[in-house]
Amino acid sequence: MHFDPLTRRWHRQRPSHNRSRARLAGVDRRSLLRGGLLGLGLVAVGGSLASCTGSSSQDSPNGPQPGGGDPVAPTGGTIGDLGPLSTTPDANGLLLPAGFTATVIGRAGEFVPGTDFRWHTDPDGGAVFPRSGGGWVYVSNREFLTGGVDAIEFAADGSIVRAYNILPGLLTRLNCGGGVSPWNTWFSGEEFDSGVVWECDPFGVEPARRLAALGTFKHEAVTVDPASNTVYLTEDEPDGRFYRFVPAVPNVGGRADLNSGRLQVLRVLADATTVNAPGQGGRFAVDWLDVPTPNPLLGGLLLATPTRRQQPDSFAFNGGEGIWQQRGVVYFSTKGDRRVWALDIAAQQLEVIYDDFAFATPPLTSVDNLVMTPGGDVIVVEDQDAEQSAVAITPDGRYQELLRLGPSHAGSEVTGPAFSPDGRFFYFSSQRGSSGRAGLDGVTYAVQGPWLRG
Repeated sequence: MHFDPLTRRWHRQRPSHNRSRARLAGVDRRSLLRGGLLGLGLVAVGGSLASCTGSSSQDSPNGPQPGGGDPVAPTGGTIGDLGPLSTTPDANGLLLPAGFTATVIGRAGEFVPGTDFRWHTDPDGGAVFPRSGGGWVYVSNREFLTGGVDAIEFAADGSIVRAYNILPGLLTRLNCGGGVSPWNTWFSGEEFDSGVVWECDPFGVEPARRLAALGTFKHEAVTVDPASNTVYLTEDEPDGRFYRFVPAVPNVGGRADLNSGRLQVLRVLADATTVNAPGQGGRFAVDWLDVPTPNPLLGGLLLATPTRRQQPDSFAFNGGEGIWQQRGVVYFSTKGDRRVWALDIAAQQLEVIYDDFAFATPPLTSVDNLVMTPGGDVIVVEDQDAEQSAVAITPDGRYQELLRLGPSHAGSEVTGPAFSPDGRFFYFSSQRGSSGRAGLDGVTYAVQGPWLRG
């Protein structure tokens, strides 16, 4: 997305790419999945539903929760057979499966129900953090010129307890995606050339911290491998890179020191034309190159070559978006070529697990934020010109639509997907609401129903 401050509107930019627009006739939709990281790596995954737009690292031992209680034990499950969506929008303009109900938990400029806290416009990346006693907190970025992060605390029954701010908008702007750390903090990424990552306490006790060591670029989403506390990051540029930050003091099992370490960029050990071929289902070896100057911009002033161009042999990804880590595999999406990728950390191999060019009629015509269930479903939310959906890609290669924004939300997009720890509630936002206007609108929902089985 590109924000025009004069019109106060977002404009979709479809990054160009070299692949033919022709669809691949006769390609089996499971061919990208069978025997790959989706079928192999996801069936066995575990972890929590404490999830987010960006990432989850809840399959590791939890470290201390700033401001929170003891970690809440996660529940398992995969997306069940939800049946078809209603053909008639509900009172909120949403199309849902039978037996599911949506509630507004935050509307731009209005008080969060039962509180004296006004919800922000332009809600984007979001996550859920469990609290002791069965409650939890949902956090939400604001992707606007004055950004920030707000939070809503829920009781164990899903009712709202309070709402508050965890990152002031005057400190930051264009907070897009993010991610959850193994020590239960929220990473909020700034999506502009001089953007950095902020680490926030979802419980509102500790002040937010600016993490310049994670690089200066158009940050989208963040995830952490709990086995090493290595941080993985996406970049929202047509020629964006895929990064990792290796902390000098990883403190595995506890809170890593993210103030010093090495920022690296991924290199694919194969020809780019081969990797970018439509419907590519192979696995490719990768390695990592150090970024010489992680902070080439300061206050908008270019001091060195942009981060993504400092290593010419690194691989260019077409518009990095959501990211997720689960059981040693990092999943991320790229909107320009409408793909979902999987990086096997131990094997250092990369593969494509979804590519819309492999379908005559793609089940997803846009890919943006990601979230996963403990059972291995990859849930992708869309940002496109038509009606937007949240769609689950199951480990056996099925596609299950969870919900869809109706015609009254034209000009908006689905953002901030996250489940409550018990799996009863699915949180998300219509970023620009029914008006479609940035800076003025945005609605955040809780949809209750039998999402998971098993």
